[in-house]
Amino acid sequence: QVQLVESGGGLVQAGGSLRLSCAASGRYIMGWFRQAPGKEREFVAAISRSSSTIVYADSVKGRFTISRDNAKNTVYLQMNSLKPEDTAVYYCAADSSPFETAQLMDVFSQYNYWGQGTQVTVSS
Repeated sequence: QVQLVESGGGLVQAGGSLRLSCAASGRYIMGWFRQAPGKEREFVAAISRSSSTIVYADSVKGRFTISRDNAKNTVYLQMNSLKPEDTAVYYCAADSSPFETAQLMDVFSQYNYWGQGTQVTVSS
């Protein structure tokens, strides 16, 4: 059973930064998704098992950075230049397949385990 524990959410002013963490019970393809009130869950970023492949949504490119520390089985999402439209619950997700990477790392259905979510609120 894969376990994911997110942390690092909070309230920040526009232009500020936050770093989210997701501690996993193993090493997997990992993704970050977010869901704002009244909206569907959307892809944010993903990283392969050894960081050989990294994918970002266009809306966060240049502002967010995904990284991982495999010694700690932890994935990070560094979020800079935050905007009010980044306000959402952020979820980390794991694809427990044995492969290094996947073609559809930006697709919700690629992932079979999800964290509980952490709230990020950006005030204007």
